[in-house]
Amino acid sequence: MRSGFAEAFRHEYPSLQRYLRRRVGSALADDLAAQTFATAYANWERFDRTRALRPWLYGIAANLLRHHWRTERRQLQAYARTGVDVVANDLDHAVERADAEGRKRELAGALAELGDAERDILLLHAWAELTDREIAEALSLPLGTVKSRLHRTRALLRNRLSGSGQEQGGASLLAEGEPE
Repeated sequence: MRSGFAEAFRHEYPSLQRYLRRRVGSALADDLAAQTFATAYANWERFDRTRALRPWLYGIAANLLRHHWRTERRQLQAYARTGVDVVANDLDHAVERADAEGRKRELAGALAELGDAERDILLLHAWAELTDREIAEALSLPLGTVKSRLHRTRALLRNRLSGSGQEQGGASLLAEGEPE
């Protein structure tokens, strides 16, 4: 096997798959995670070892996700309309969802209205816990662009959610002051 790939897979697969599962559901997440690592394996010899591995992998995953953005947007819109979360596992989040159903529906609606680029940046930050610099590297964007889009997107969501009394539901997405 290519030098270091097995270790990279063992170390990074669980968090990448968890991030993808939150974005697109379990079945598709498994496929996208597998495609991400298949692409990484095919390009492993060309990967610049002076760069960080994690942003490179999430960049591959983000490119694959772009092909599935219509599905994600439809799921968020359906959740906002019906309150039925087609992505989350009912057993894992039953109690939390019972308490926060209205907030989550409002948040799903707000996320569905975001542009793809803004949603990618926000969710890479909140769900994958990438730093601004890692997001910039993963999406091949200037750091300043990531910072300004993240700030603007948080403000937009904060205004929308606070206007409906739902700000708490998106607290982790809207938190400022994350480490760069």
